[in-house]
Amino acid sequence: MSNAQQAGEYHGQAQAKTKQLAESARNTAHSLADKADNATQNAQQSVQENKDQLNPGFLQQTGEQVIHMAQGAVDGVKNTLGIGSDKK
Repeated sequence: MSNAQQAGEYHGQAQAKTKQLAESARNTAHSLADKADNATQNAQQSVQENKDQLNPGFLQQTGEQVIHMAQGAVDGVKNTLGIGSDKK
């Protein structure tokens, strides 16, 4: 096998590995975004369920602020990873 053939073979192997790693990273990013979405939804649901029991005041406001911050964090991660606009 000539050096040019070996170089071509190594180049092909490197490209395949790069593609595989990129796909793995993309899948991980989507999985993390989904988990963050689920956590945000659970927090929103919990606040809604407890909203009637809480007096409008500090705890309710804090819960709603946490939800907004969590949603902002999820949106920021999605935008950073480039998956924010086509998710929903």
